Amino acid sequence: MWALFAVISAVFLGTYDLFKKLSLDKNAVIPVLFFSTLTSAIIFAPLMMLSVVQPRWLEGSLFYVPVIDIRSHGFIFLKAIIVTASWILTFFAVKHLPLTIVSPVRATGPLWTLAGAILIFAERLTLWQWVGIVVTLLFFYLFSVAGKSEGIHFRSNKWVYFLLAGTLLGGISGLYDKFLIRHFDRMAVQSWSTIYQVAMLLPVLLLLWYPQRAQSTPFVWRRSIPMIALFLCIADFLYFYAISYEGSLISVISALRRSGVVISFTLGALVFHEKNIRQKAWLLAGILAGVMILLFGSRG
Repeated sequence: MWALFAVISAVFLGTYDLFKKLSLDKNAVIPVLFFSTLTSAIIFAPLMMLSVVQPRWLEGSLFYVPVIDIRSHGFIFLKAIIVTASWILTFFAVKHLPLTIVSPVRATGPLWTLAGAILIFAERLTLWQWVGIVVTLLFFYLFSVAGKSEGIHFRSNKWVYFLLAGTLLGGISGLYDKFLIRHFDRMAVQSWSTIYQVAMLLPVLLLLWYPQRAQSTPFVWRRSIPMIALFLCIADFLYFYAISYEGSLISVISALRRSGVVISFTLGALVFHEKNIRQKAWLLAGILAGVMILLFGSRG
């Protein structure tokens, strides 16, 4: 059952990327990010209030948000910092890059997470992990070569670096999620992290973007903006539930969730009519194959 939740989460996550691209196309990044995050907070706020005012209504259900102590808030606040930084970087990248470029780069997330673990924790790799790394890097290189045909040079394009940095931070957040779910209630983690993200983005919106708004891309409200939050909330809810399910395998869940890039890639091709779809599709398949080898080589 937990594998089914992971698959559905991947579908919602892939569609979330489409709404993100629709919202950011020729639009101001910071207000789009702020209002989508605010929508997430609005979704969870009633559940948080009901859990305090009328705990019997939700207690024992999947939607109950327990009261947590200051120490727990500190750990969740750290998650919010990591996620907010990742989102700022990736939202700028999504605005300036084709979705069929973004999706394969995002698919390499486990590779950069493992690279961080090697550097920080001096981890030793298994044979299959090495095979996964080589396959992923090979197809990532071929993908960067293919990107030149669209005028996107990976070595000199700053938005590609934004995307890679955001993907790396997203991988770190994923590792941290596993720690959080083992020690804290998953609904408390998901709901309070959205509140903290709004609190961090509000001064960015008011102090950095608003005074300089005339010199940047104007903000236009679009109906796709709240859909970013809705689809991400559902995707994360199912993801956290799958992780907390007794007997679930983290490596399998991560692999299934990563397959959501196929959804965003396909939707990007259909909706935005982006270039070189067939070539990119083969290269995306190669990257995903390397990532799957890497993830399953990490089991145990």
